[in-house]
Amino acid sequence: MKIVVLDGFTLNPGDLSWDGLRALGEVTVYDRTKKEQIVKRIGDAEVVLTNKTPLGEVEFAACPSIQYIGVLATGFNVVDVVAAKEAGIVVTNIPTYGTTAVAQYVFALLLELCHRVGHHAQRVADGAWVTCPDFCFTDYPLIELAGKTMGIVGLGRIGHTTAVIAQAFGMKVVAFDSYQNPAWVAEGISYVTFDELLGVSDVISLHCPLTKETENLVNKETLAKMKDGVMLINTSRGPLINEDDLLAALQSGKVYGCAMDVLTVEPPTEVSALVKHPHCIVTPHIAWAPKESRLRLLNIAVENVRVFLAGEKPVNQVNK
Repeated sequence: MKIVVLDGFTLNPGDLSWDGLRALGEVTVYDRTKKEQIVKRIGDAEVVLTNKTPLGEVEFAACPSIQYIGVLATGFNVVDVVAAKEAGIVVTNIPTYGTTAVAQYVFALLLELCHRVGHHAQRVADGAWVTCPDFCFTDYPLIELAGKTMGIVGLGRIGHTTAVIAQAFGMKVVAFDSYQNPAWVAEGISYVTFDELLGVSDVISLHCPLTKETENLVNKETLAKMKDGVMLINTSRGPLINEDDLLAALQSGKVYGCAMDVLTVEPPTEVSALVKHPHCIVTPHIAWAPKESRLRLLNIAVENVRVFLAGEKPVNQVNK
C-alpha cells in the first residue's frame, strides 16, 4: 500500500514521528507540494494525506489509484468531496484534536488584549522602566475579566471548553447556538438569541463554522448592536468577520480591541490597516498547533488510515 503525504511540514516540522503511518504501508512524505507537482507526487498511491494542498477532479482523473484521502485538519474544503464520492474515494477529516488547544488560545489572545504582557515586557527590555519617573507605568488600560460577560457564538466542543475557562475567570457566559444542551445550561451557561448576545457581551468569541449563513456574521449592522468597548476574539474562520467594517469599528472606538488567529485571506497578501491598528492583535493561524495537539491529530490520522485499510468504515468520513 502506497501512502503519500503531500504537505506534512505544518503538522510535523520534525518534532513528531511518522512511524505509525509507516507501519501501514510504503510512505513518502513531502514537506510542501506545489499545484503543478500534485499529480506526479501522488503517482499510483492509494492513500493520500493533505492539509492545504487542493485535490479535485483533475487529480482524481490523473491518479485513478487513489482510494482514500485523509485531510490533516478539521476543515476539508481543500478536497472536492462530491467529485471524490463520484470517483469512489473515501475522504476523512479530523474534527476533535484541537479542542483544548484552541480554547486555551482564546484566553491567550484575550489576556493579551487585557494586559499587553508582551508589549510591556518589551518596553521594560527597551529601558522604559529604568527611565520611568514613577514606580510603574502602563501604555494600555489594564482590564479585569471577573464580573464581565462573555458571549460565545457557536457552543460546540471548543465553545463549551472556552465557556468553562471563562467561568473559572469569574465571567458570566451567554451563548448562541442552534442546538441547546440542557447539561450545559445546568453548568450556568445561558442560551440567548444572537441579538441578545451582541447587546450584553463585554467579550464575544466566535466558534461557529464558516457557512453561507455565517460569512460576514460580524459586519456593520451586527457591530452596531454590540456594547460600546466590546472585545472581539476569532479563532474560528477569518471570513466570519467583515474586516473593513471591523476596522471602522476599531477606529470609532465602538470595538475596544480585537484579537484574531485567522484572516479572510491566509496568508495575507499585505499588512493591512486592520493588522496595523494598535488595538488589533493578529497571529498566524497557530491556535491549533501545540505539539500535544498535533500529536493527537497525527494519531487520529493514522487510526483513520488503519481502519480504512482494514476494510472498516472510517469514523470521520465526510463524503458518505
